[in-house]
Amino acid sequence: MNLEELFDQYKEQSIQGRYLTLDHIQPLLDKLNTNNQVKIIGTSVLGEPIYSYQIGTGKTRIYLWSQMHGNESTTTKALFDFINVLNSKSEFAEKMLAAFTFYCIPILNPDGARLYTRENANKIDLNRDSQNLTQPESNVLREVFESFKPHYCFNLHDQRTIFGAGDTGKPATVSFLAPSYNEEREVNENRQKAINLIAGINDVLQKYIPGQVGRFDDSFNINCIGDTFQFLGVPTILFEAGHFPNDYEREITRKYIFFSLISSFELISENDLVVNRNSDYLNISQNKVVFYDFMYKNIKINYDGIEIITNFVAQYKEELIENKIHFNAYIVEAGELENYFGHYEYDGKEAVYSDDYSNIPKMNQKADFYLNKNIKFVNGLIKS
Repeated sequence: MNLEELFDQYKEQSIQGRYLTLDHIQPLLDKLNTNNQVKIIGTSVLGEPIYSYQIGTGKTRIYLWSQMHGNESTTTKALFDFINVLNSKSEFAEKMLAAFTFYCIPILNPDGARLYTRENANKIDLNRDSQNLTQPESNVLREVFESFKPHYCFNLHDQRTIFGAGDTGKPATVSFLAPSYNEEREVNENRQKAINLIAGINDVLQKYIPGQVGRFDDSFNINCIGDTFQFLGVPTILFEAGHFPNDYEREITRKYIFFSLISSFELISENDLVVNRNSDYLNISQNKVVFYDFMYKNIKINYDGIEIITNFVAQYKEELIENKIHFNAYIVEAGELENYFGHYEYDGKEAVYSDDYSNIPKMNQKADFYLNKNIKFVNGLIKS
């Protein structure tokens, strides 16, 4: 199977970018609802519907949910790409539908999606509410878990651009975790299935993004939904869509999440998860905070008459303005910043820093400045 061709053929063209709300996916749900496959299974804090989509008749039950964090939409896009494949009537689709029953919640947190926030409308992180179940969205997720009785759970997220694959200098474009089910981080039969599945997905991704797959820290936190479901005996896999160079809209990363989903169900259907692949899993580089969006090296800065050659960095803030996400760059730190990388790096070669404020790069200041007074940077980049 050619994954590139499959993605090009079935990518859902009507949704793109980072801002994805119920308004964007409602036409897709309406189109999919040919025989009552789409249901409203609850409502959010602000009364928005929470939708599910179910397809397939197979005995292996797969539970997938996305946008538990409202501003993490990449996996939602990939989920609809995958759903398009399932509805394609191809030989592969028929095989998948006969092997699996898929239960999908495309946007668990519709209020957060609309507000472009991680939390829900009560400012609660739903991924820390799996025990107390204080929020309506958390209860919807748990009620489906208990009634659907999945064999596998797919917990679909985005991660920030700050994460690299270890110290390699490569971004963690896609990361995974087989969550722990106890404080000791032991491996039982269910966690082993999640570990083996991730190792298998990594085999595929290394052909496309070598060195750009990360592994999350597996410290146990029973308040996190993945740890809870693993504790309750269901193999659970955390997916994290991260940064690919120059792909701030996450359209390239979307493709690799799609590849990961396709590969997952091929592996499960072939029952190719019986061996112990702990070492392969642990050899995936651990996610590490080593990146900034912008790094400016060897810049001459005048601090009260004392000139220093140093570095400084800037980071995008994703700001929702008139229903569109704007990437606005702000300076966040200055110093040696050893062992850190920039997705965009510029060597100033001892050029003199100046700006329209105080001629010193200060925290939370817009990344608009000059080098040697003749090279102008606006929003972090050289203005041509």
